Amino acid sequence: MTTDSAPKRRRGGGRADRRARQANAAPAPAYITRKVPCYEVINEEGLETIEEAADTLLEEIGIDFRDYPLALELFQEAGADVQGERVRFPRGMCRKIIQDNAPKQFMQHARNPAKSVQIGGDAVVLVPAYGPPFVYDIEGGRRYGTIEDFQNFVKLAYMSPAIHHSGGTVCEPVDLPVNKRHFDMVYSHMKYSDKCFMGSVTAAERAQDTVDMAKILFGDNYIDPETGVERTVIINLINANSPMVFDDTMLGAAKVYAENNQACVVSPFILAGAMSPVTVAGTSAQILAEAMAGMAFCQLVRSGAPVVFGTFASAVSMQSGAPTFGVPEPSLVMYICAALARRLGVPFRSGGGLNASKVADAQAGYEAANTLQTAMLSGVNFMLHTAGWLEGGLVMGYEKFVMDADQAGMIAKFLGGVDLSENGLALDAHREVGPGNHFLGCAHTQASFQDAFYISKIADNNSFEQWQSEGSQDAMQRANTRWKQMLADYQVPELDPAIDEALLAYIAERKASFPDANY
Repeated sequence: MTTDSAPKRRRGGGRADRRARQANAAPAPAYITRKVPCYEVINEEGLETIEEAADTLLEEIGIDFRDYPLALELFQEAGADVQGERVRFPRGMCRKIIQDNAPKQFMQHARNPAKSVQIGGDAVVLVPAYGPPFVYDIEGGRRYGTIEDFQNFVKLAYMSPAIHHSGGTVCEPVDLPVNKRHFDMVYSHMKYSDKCFMGSVTAAERAQDTVDMAKILFGDNYIDPETGVERTVIINLINANSPMVFDDTMLGAAKVYAENNQACVVSPFILAGAMSPVTVAGTSAQILAEAMAGMAFCQLVRSGAPVVFGTFASAVSMQSGAPTFGVPEPSLVMYICAALARRLGVPFRSGGGLNASKVADAQAGYEAANTLQTAMLSGVNFMLHTAGWLEGGLVMGYEKFVMDADQAGMIAKFLGGVDLSENGLALDAHREVGPGNHFLGCAHTQASFQDAFYISKIADNNSFEQWQSEGSQDAMQRANTRWKQMLADYQVPELDPAIDEALLAYIAERKASFPDANY
């Protein structure tokens, strides 16, 4: 028997060579430009039927605007019927206000202009999960989030080319006082990333703090010199208190942002069967009614303020009452609402890697993939909850985040469409290879192989023997290694020290002006 002492070549090529090529690659686009058509599940007549039902809800049932007299005054002046806190709208009123005033698409500007994103039109922006009080990783398990976790997820989003946005409340930093943690969250987005971010909405004054901090961050660039109008540098999430209610907290935040020309995602939060009817059409009509009422409010505050038609729609189990994800009915709602948003003429927010699983297992993967692909095909422009979501939104998962970010890269590849150029048709490759031969060594393959197919950062496609020799790791274990390496490789993006100092001074002064409180 002889032994070969020469090093064996591993399948898949040199990892160091691949890293070197990636380091020299062109930077990823700031957002996706869709080159495939949107998929629709009902025809124009069906969409008109749902629009008529939404107008009936607004006219007959109405929307409650609670504890916020300004909303009642604005709608009454615009021609609505106001009785107490209930507002009923003449048919078509909300639609006309929106279509006459709201932009069809807009740019959200980042502190790094190369990272600014278009919201609306053929643009798709992929955004981290939003709002979880808990975080999860393999070693630490499920635990309350901290400001360190928050900053870690901001860094991971910054390091992920297929995640286009820093997001908002990527997890709740429960180690900080409730009434002051927004300062640290907004600052973390500004400091540790140069991508666009979302603002605080838990109180009107916290929204104002976000605007004031953005003015410091952007300085002279906050105002567009050509128009004299504030640039849109913040986007935020305004949830309806479904069914058919907006409260003073959300309305107060929406007013602050709208009057400063900052974008509001007006998003009914629906668990069908509990907060809406159990039917797809009935839920879709309610979502449209609530969203139009909220967007119309923003336009009455300031004509032309950027708004996004948002929806979060899931279903509740009729056995337990628990939210369910990745099931067919919410996907149908998403397809319908995306089409309704296009007819209304405003950008659309929905989707994400939604699932009810407690860890990043097969259930999480199946359910998240169902929602991500629906969001991709339906025409979502602002895909909140793309990465990290676990346990119905209660948990932000480290491993899940990088697994979802990998899927986000696949979404970008798919939406890039089909190359029909001379190179895409590859006739020269056929001429060189001919019948019965392989294409591996031909000139076309050699020139195109590096970016011909999406290469997953998480999936293992090696032989069983190689997989076994490398520790028999499953996807979650590989993701654990990846997020740790990403944080180890992280470098903070450059920020003018004078701006950083001014932000910290503003935060210190504001924090000192009122006592800590956990509400």
